[in-house]
Formats: sequence, structure tokens, C-alpha cells
Amino acid sequence: MRTAAVERADRPPLTTDELAARIARDIPAGSYVNLGIGQPTRIAEHLPWDAGVVLHTENGMLGMGPAATGDEIDPDLTNAGKVPVTELPGAAYFHHADSFAMMRGGHLDVCVLGAFQVSRYGDLANWHTGEPDAIPAVGGAMDLAVGARQVFVMMKLFTRDGAPKLVPACTYPLTGPRCVHRVYTDHGVFAVGPDGVRVRETYGISVAALRERLAVELTG
Repeated sequence: MRTAAVERADRPPLTTDELAARIARDIPAGSYVNLGIGQPTRIAEHLPWDAGVVLHTENGMLGMGPAATGDEIDPDLTNAGKVPVTELPGAAYFHHADSFAMMRGGHLDVCVLGAFQVSRYGDLANWHTGEPDAIPAVGGAMDLAVGARQVFVMMKLFTRDGAPKLVPACTYPLTGPRCVHRVYTDHGVFAVGPDGVRVRETYGISVAALRERLAVELTG
């Protein structure tokens, strides 16, 4: 049974760390998870390690821990974004090709990716803006988008110019069609799928105000 959206209009939008912590709470215990390069890697700092979540990195590691600091830093031990990380007991390393086979083969329960745009039906655009001088950054996003059982997106809801990033149809090149299940943003959490966009929570804004700012039809 669907529940009504939880409105938290009387507080500011989520900070990046608050958003990372919010996503961490939705990752089921015991899941195998890939955190995309950039802001999604912050989620690792908020996972309860006794929940048994196993983090996979596309450069070839299972059992990644939080970011390394101080004497923990080993230049040979990094995530896919080349950020120094720690390893948890039982961590394993493997060939890059094996890592991508895990991603494409449906062996990951959840991946969390950044995005330039997500469409109302869950199309994902996160590798190129299409601008002539923009540098494309494909990485393993296409493999994760089609291979992970659930695809979460972590992003700001609006661009610096105020344009929505949750859109009726993506105008940037697609990473994957109809692959996104949930969108986590500073202003709200959304479930996305064949039936469109359902608001689950808001932060610093009401559902009614979101309807005025977004061009997509919202339920919830």
C-alpha cells in the first residue's frame, strides 16, 4: 500500500552529508553495493558496518571501508575515483574484467550514481552534457545502470541556474533507459518507474511547491 509523502518544509534542504546518510539508511543489510564516483562515495561514511553491507569498486575490490585518513592512507588502495580508502576484514581484490563481469552479470544489489538528469520514467543521463567542450566520463555507469538490481541516484534537484534535473524527458545523452528506481536529492526523495514519479519525502519545500517548480507530474 502506498503511503503519503512525508513533508519537512520547515527545515532547510539536505546537505550533502545528510543526503548521504539518508541514502545509507535505505540500503538493505547484507547488500552488495557499488557507490559511484563523486558524492555517492560519501555514503560509505554513514553505513553501519555491522549491517554487513559489502562495497564493490569497479577498479577491483570487494569489502571497501570508509575513506582513509592520516596513517591509513595507502597510495595503492583507492576506490574507482582514486580516493584513498580502507579495507574491511575479508576484503578481496580481482581483475578489472572480473569486476565488470560482476556489474553486468546482475551480482550487485544496489548501485548509487550521480546524474545530470533523470526522466519521469527513470531514464538516466550522467556521462555527457552534449556540449562540444564537455569532457565525457562514462566509466562503468552504463554497466551498473543495466546490471544492478536497484539503481539509486544521488543529485541536487536543481542546477545552479534553477533548472530541474528531474525532467519529463532527458535532453542529454542517455546512460541507460528506464533503469532508475529512486532519486535522492537535497529537496526530496522520489520513487521513479513505469507509473511516473512518486514523492516519498520533501526537505525545505512542500509537495505543492515542488509541483510548481517541476515539469513532471508528481504523485504523493
